[in-house]
Amino acid sequence: DDDDDIPQLSSHTLAALQEFYLEQQQREGMKTSQGFNQYSIGSIEEDWQLSQFWYSDETASCLANEAVVAAGKGGRIACVSAPSVYQKLKEQDGKDFSVCILEYDKRFSVYGEEFIFYDYNHPLNLPENLLPHSFDIVIADPPYLSDECLQKTAETIRYLTKGKILLCTGAIMEEQAAKHLGVKICKFIPKHSRNLANEFRCYVNYASGLD
Repeated sequence: DDDDDIPQLSSHTLAALQEFYLEQQQREGMKTSQGFNQYSIGSIEEDWQLSQFWYSDETASCLANEAVVAAGKGGRIACVSAPSVYQKLKEQDGKDFSVCILEYDKRFSVYGEEFIFYDYNHPLNLPENLLPHSFDIVIADPPYLSDECLQKTAETIRYLTKGKILLCTGAIMEEQAAKHLGVKICKFIPKHSRNLANEFRCYVNYASGLD
C-alpha cells in the first residue's frame, strides 16, 4: 500500500495542532472585531528570535504609571525597547503627557509617527527631530543581557533623557547598570507574561515610587 510511507500525525499531535489553529483564528477574530484595542499587550505577539518577552499586565501598568508620575504634567516619555510599557501608556490616552517608542521590530510601525526604528548597534542613529535631552524620563529594556548591549543602549538613553532613567534588565546586570547609567536597583520586581529563567529587576537614578 503506497499510503504506508506517508507520515501520520498522532491523534494527540493532531488535536494540539487543531487547538493552536483555533486559538490563532480566535486571536485574529478579536483583532478584526470592533472592540479590539491595538494598544493592548499581546496585540502584537512576542518574537522570541528578537529576544522579546512582554511584561505581565500588572507590571506594564505599574511601570507606565511610574513613568507618568516621573515625567510630570505635560511630560515626554521615551520607551526604548519597552513596547508593552508603551502600549499601557497609550491605554491612558488623553492624559497630559506624550510618548514615543524606539523599537527594532517594525511591526510597531502601526503606531504611526510615535514609532522610531531603533537598532541598539547604532545607538545614535536617530531622526534629526529627536532632539538631545528632550524627554523627561526614558524607560528602557535592552534586548540582551550583555555588557555590549547595555553600553550601547545607555548611549541612546543618555542622549534622550533630561535626567531621569528607568531601566529594566537582569539582576546580574546591576554592576554594569551602575557603571553605564548611575542607576540603583529598586525593590519592585517586574514580572513577565511568561516565566523567564533570568531574574529581572528595575533600576532608577531618581526618587521613584518603585521602592
